[in-house]
Amino acid sequence: QVHVAECGGASVQAGGSLRLSCVTSAHTRYMGWFRQAPGKEREGAAVIFPARNLTQYAYDVKERFTISQDNTGNTVYLQLNNAKPEDTAIYYCAAGSVIWMTPLHRESYDTWGQGTQVTVSS
Repeated sequence: QVHVAECGGASVQAGGSLRLSCVTSAHTRYMGWFRQAPGKEREGAAVIFPARNLTQYAYDVKERFTISQDNTGNTVYLQLNNAKPEDTAIYYCAAGSVIWMTPLHRESYDTWGQGTQVTVSS
């Protein structure tokens, strides 16, 4: 059973930067970052395939977010730059092995962290 745990959420001003971290207990085929704003569904933001260091982003964040991993492959990061108030959400790290439609779809993941709050003030 894989476990993941994320941290790094904070309150930042618009235009600021933040880095979230996610530690996984075992290597998985891919790791993703999702976010859920109040009253909205959880949506995929970025995914990384650690073995090949391939990444994919949601259209609305690809110019500002960067997903990366450390050299062990056990920690995945999400760098948020030029933060906007609409980035305010709970951010979740997730691990998966079987893609359903796209690797940014929540059904592609079977292990989730508890979430970490990001608040961006204008």
